[in-house]
This record gives sequence, C-alpha cells and structure tokens, in this order.
Amino acid sequence: MSVESAGPGLGPLCPEHGQALSWFCCSERRPVCAACAGLGGRCRGHRIRRAEERAEELRNKIVDQCERLQFHSASIAKYVAEVLPGKNQRAAVHGEEERAHQSILTQQVHWTEALQKLDTIRTSLVGMLTHLDDLQLIQKEQEIFERTEEAEGILDPQESHKLNFNEKCIRSPRLTQLWVTAVLGSLSGTEDVRIDERTVSPFLQLSDDRRTLTFNAKKSKACADAPERFDHWPNALAATSFQAGLHTWMVNVQNSCAYKVGVALGQLPRKGSGSDSRLGHNTFSWVFSRYDQEFRFSHDGQHEPLGLLRCPTQLGVLLDLQAQELLFYEPASGTVLHTHHVPFSGPLFPVFAVADQNISIIR
Repeated sequence: MSVESAGPGLGPLCPEHGQALSWFCCSERRPVCAACAGLGGRCRGHRIRRAEERAEELRNKIVDQCERLQFHSASIAKYVAEVLPGKNQRAAVHGEEERAHQSILTQQVHWTEALQKLDTIRTSLVGMLTHLDDLQLIQKEQEIFERTEEAEGILDPQESHKLNFNEKCIRSPRLTQLWVTAVLGSLSGTEDVRIDERTVSPFLQLSDDRRTLTFNAKKSKACADAPERFDHWPNALAATSFQAGLHTWMVNVQNSCAYKVGVALGQLPRKGSGSDSRLGHNTFSWVFSRYDQEFRFSHDGQHEPLGLLRCPTQLGVLLDLQAQELLFYEPASGTVLHTHHVPFSGPLFPVFAVADQNISIIR
C-alpha cells in the first residue's frame, strides 16, 4: 500500500487513516500515524516513539559517527605521511630485501584507498544529515547502519602490520569477521539448546517445547521452589552445558526490549536479589544485553556499551572453548556484534533472562 502525499511541505500521510506519519513503531520499524499508534490502532501494544525523537536519535548517531570517521581519517593520514616513510628509510639503512619495500608500497596503496573510502562514507552520511527530513531519515536507517558497518570494517593504522603477515598478531576486526564466516559455514547446524525447567524464574513462563521464555510481571505461585531455581531475577539456564569444542545457537529477540543472552558457569547462585545471581554482575556470567535502545556486554559488574544502529531481530552466540572465545553475531548478515576472549574456568551453560514480552531459542 503506497503512502499518500499531504501536499507540498506537509509530508506523507498514512494510507489507512489519512493522517500525518508523526510516530515511529519500534516493533515494526516504520513510521505510523497517531491513529495507528492509538489504543485501537494496528500498533496497539507495540513500543511507539515520536518520529522526531527517533530522527533526532539517528542524527546524533550520524554526528558521532562522522566525528569518529574524521579522527580515523586523520590517524591514517598521519600514518601514511610520517610512519610509512620512516619504515622505508629503516629498510634502506638495514639493506633489507626488495620484499620489505614492496610491503611498504602495498600499505601505502591500501591506506590511500581506505582514506578515499572513509571520505566517501562521511560525505554520504553528511548528505543524509543535511538534506533529509525526519521521515526520510528514519526510512534510511538501514542504509545508515550499513554505511557505519562499512566504516568499521576499515582497520586502524596500528593494525597495518597485518599486511606484512606478522604471525605474532592474531586479532583484528577483519580477521575475526573472516573467521566467523568460515566457522559458521563449516558447522552442520546450531545446537539443540533447551531450557532446564528446574531453573526457570517464577517471573517467567516456559513453553512446552522448552525453547520460549515469556515474562510475567506477577510472580507465579504455581512454581515450586527448588535449589536450582532462580527466585528473584527473571533468569533461566539451558539443560546442557559445554566443556569443549565449538558451539553455536540462535535466539529470536525481536519481541523483547529487555533481555540478556550469554553463558554462565554452573556455580552461578540462584537465590536472592543481589548481584551474585544477576546476570553480568558477577564472575559467573557473560551476557549480551538489551534494555530499551541500549546494548551492552556485561561481566563481573563491568558493562561495555555496544553502539548498534539497529536492533537485531535474532542474536547468534558462538562459543569456541578451545580458543576461549565468546562471540555474539547477527545471523542474517553474519555481522560480529561483540567478541570476548578470556579463559573459562569450567563447563558453560547457555543462559537467558527476559523482562519484556518473550525470547525464543531458534531450532
């Protein structure tokens, strides 16, 4: 159904109600009118925001991204102008092979192309910022996200020694993305993860197939207490733990604005309202979390903000116990959202929490 025009300067109208599209439905990711957003509208029960507020949020993110691009470009330009010539001189002084000079020339070409690409991305974002109205900007959200992802794929200058194939350097965003793509392509499928019903909080309802958790604000009295059960926080553990190897599972999170997904040790306390049993606030749990429009990675009370431009509808978890790597990604695009590298001290259970609507393990 096409969007009607309200005439010059008035903007488009809702095709169903003929009213201005002055609201934004976060659940359906589209602009809507007041009638759609009202109690009797199609977006009843959805999370609704004013379109101008969502547009202002996107403008702020674009401004922040443009500032980061400017700093990124400046650091690359300085690297090309000052660091690479010095490397070339040192290679000549020490009488190194032609291979060393060729490597430096390769880096010069690489970083010159990176500068041009960053400039193109920044010009595109500035154009959106200056020429689009609120509704046009909201409708460009996917493109803004893709432009930002494209910029983040360009490495920092200090990582340029990867172009020399330095075997001592083992970590970078680009190599991580390539590794994830290769790993996901080699796996035969995701793990058959199901919830251990004995652990489910009385604030959660578990589906019959033990894959969907639904939040209930009122504590269930039918839920018998047990040592394994979380009695305060809306948490639940999977029935299976992993001690070795490579594992991945996916969770549908599109219905919830408040959830946590990750892994936890079996020693995670289950009782009380303290931080010991609150996911991400103790040494026993590592979680990716969303609250409203904020995304974080949390462990031991340390919370790292994650600047995502869009809310993932599905969340993938990749656990490599040989490499001691925990990684969160978006299944549809394979985009890496966050990585965490740390030695784990024991078998790990997939862990979940939800405080808004529901989340489901995908199989």
